[in-house]
Amino acid sequence: MTDIGRRGFLVRTGLALGAAVWATASPRAFADQQPPQRRFKDWEDIRAQFPLSPQLIHLAAFFLASHPTPVRDAIDRHRAGLDADPIGYWFVHEETQEAKVLQAAAHYLGASPTDIALTDSTTMGLGLLYGGLALRSGQEILTTTHDHYSTETSLRLRAERTGATVRQIPLYRSLKTVSRDEMVDALQKSIAPATRVVAVTWVHSSTGLKLPIRDMAHALQDINRSRGEQDRVIFCVDGVHALGVEDFHVSELGCDFLVAGAHKWMFGPRGTGLVWGHPTVWPVTQPMIPTFNSQAYDLWMENQSSKSLPQSIHMTPGGFHSFEHRWALDEAFSFHQAIGKSRVTQRIYELNQQLKEGLAAMPHVTLHTPISQHLSAGIVCFEVAGLAPRAVVEKLRQRGIVGSVTPYATKYIRLAPSLINSPGEIDRTLAEISNLRSA
Repeated sequence: MTDIGRRGFLVRTGLALGAAVWATASPRAFADQQPPQRRFKDWEDIRAQFPLSPQLIHLAAFFLASHPTPVRDAIDRHRAGLDADPIGYWFVHEETQEAKVLQAAAHYLGASPTDIALTDSTTMGLGLLYGGLALRSGQEILTTTHDHYSTETSLRLRAERTGATVRQIPLYRSLKTVSRDEMVDALQKSIAPATRVVAVTWVHSSTGLKLPIRDMAHALQDINRSRGEQDRVIFCVDGVHALGVEDFHVSELGCDFLVAGAHKWMFGPRGTGLVWGHPTVWPVTQPMIPTFNSQAYDLWMENQSSKSLPQSIHMTPGGFHSFEHRWALDEAFSFHQAIGKSRVTQRIYELNQQLKEGLAAMPHVTLHTPISQHLSAGIVCFEVAGLAPRAVVEKLRQRGIVGSVTPYATKYIRLAPSLINSPGEIDRTLAEISNLRSA
């Protein structure tokens, strides 16, 4: 087996032959058949792509996505193929479908496919990235007091294993007066000689605040000019609530790593995500789980080193995944591209601005998310006087409006208008909140 790769071996022994024959004979559409080009007439047409209950106003879609038609159809195609001939279908389509996903993600992000690792979620991506950071004893990870449990825990565990330390800082004094300059200044002044990693979250799920990532990156670049390569500050961003909302290319952000799940604002298959890393910075983190990439696997079978392969390949965990979901992820990126990234951003901004301005005008409501779109994206957090956040969410649910409560020590009501919503639904939501009063 040293003269052929594992796929060549399996094909020659006939294990993959059945899938090729069966796929040709099957009346069902499978992975190698191109889906129709999508053209959307208007926002109602886009909303019709989702099988969401029409009896509900869905303002928590960012939590876990409903699959639009192209994504749902792709999942069904792959599931049918895997159910009919699991091993054959896998060997025929695994390499090509993963390549399609990477190409679609790269096109969307403005990146190279070799700079992207595929994961199952934001949390997995954060765990893989932070868990493999090359840190020396005495070096420091700088993060904020506003970050999610997944970031905080991943960093703490890595620090415990390496002898590094984790330091948390607040980026602002008050949400009422927060500014981009204040946050950049707070970060810049907190960088110490021992600071090796800065870990932040682009859009806070606790308050809806959006960080000025580009400005922060520029400030860190100024600091890095006076540092050697082994001590330069590595800038890591949890971008889960920006991916699918903000119109950006990663090459313009200035960060070193971007981690995100794709099953929230992107409307990707549930259980999908990615880590993008700048090609010059990927070596600062080491893989935690063996990859099943065919190139790495074939080199292993031939007793050769795979160190020459891009680090993103090694950072894509191997094992058996929900392949029908992972292989359908390219359709989520194509769905957004068919609408237009700038149109997506504008629509989400408009709906959120409508909601924020309506809430801000209510005397019994305290809005915590900044009004300015420079400081917010798609999440709106607020309180209703005299009512606990959970009680408000339950009352809204009884009226057919789906919201959520922030899963943090300080709890707020959280609504997140997205592409599946309309101005009329926001008006109805505001009317219901206006009528909420404590007993």
